[in-house]
Amino acid sequence: MKHTYRKLVLFSIFIPILLLFVTTISISLGTKPIPIETIIEAILHYDKENIDHQIIWSGRIPRALAVLFVGAFLAAAGALMQGVTRNFLASPSIMGVTDGSAFFITMAFVFLPGLSSFNLVLLSMLGSLFGGALVFGFASMIKNGLSPVRLAIIGTVIGTFISSIGTAIAMYHQVSQTVTMWYNSKIHMVEMDLVLLCVPIGLFGLILAISLARAVTITALGEDVAVSLGQNTRSVKVLSMLAVAILTGTAVALVGKIAFVGLVVPHIVRMLMGVDYRIIIPCSAMMGAFFLAACDLLSRYINFPYETPIGVITAIIGVPFFLYLIRQKGGEKYAA
Repeated sequence: MKHTYRKLVLFSIFIPILLLFVTTISISLGTKPIPIETIIEAILHYDKENIDHQIIWSGRIPRALAVLFVGAFLAAAGALMQGVTRNFLASPSIMGVTDGSAFFITMAFVFLPGLSSFNLVLLSMLGSLFGGALVFGFASMIKNGLSPVRLAIIGTVIGTFISSIGTAIAMYHQVSQTVTMWYNSKIHMVEMDLVLLCVPIGLFGLILAISLARAVTITALGEDVAVSLGQNTRSVKVLSMLAVAILTGTAVALVGKIAFVGLVVPHIVRMLMGVDYRIIIPCSAMMGAFFLAACDLLSRYINFPYETPIGVITAIIGVPFFLYLIRQKGGEKYAA
């Protein structure tokens, strides 16, 4: 216990320092480098006539904040899904949650083009619930469909199917360019107004996820054990799915589809911090923020001055990790 507490203290000290470091670099470097002194001045004493201040507040700060919060939300959602389902391959991007969210936004662009940003966020959350329910519902009708590998396959197939339908409808109605921006991440175009709208909603989902952490730890021990300890597993699963929908829905509404954050980060945190979800979920949120911020930096400067889509960077890391998990754990359930 003391060993875990010591690691938690070190984690809580070093990750925020790394976050500050990466965020500062993200805001400072770009096509036009901006000194740190100018960044501090822009934050404390904004001058609308100063071009550097305009660049900082109109583009770089919104992007940096969006990356941090989206990384936190997706990682926390992945940790919650893995704990509740006891499935080491569970994550929003693999279980149809992200695809469902993006599909609903696509339908909004096609059939409700004048929808407000707030309503888009709500639709994104409903889409997350729809995608997750579709995958788990279909898997439950198949023999051993809820085993990790089969569920991952079903989630990937259904997610691809949903995305294909959305793309076909978007092309037919000639809004494919707008939709592509959402599917391939629009981090470089994120606006502060949308950040201020989405972040409080996502933080509510994060608070809900953390409040469920103790119950998730018990659920991860197995259905029979959880019930014998007085756990209402059904309510825990429903509330957890709601939290995942809020977290994923706000992330997709803010920057579009980004895969593998919710798969990779919780496993790293679990290896470092143990199996208590009261620690895993908040630590996954912090690690997820750092992970996506680092991926964002790589995407911007790996082929400078051209920008590589951030989804390419997360896939380069996530796909080998996904294959490694399948090879190491096979079709077994994840055991807390």
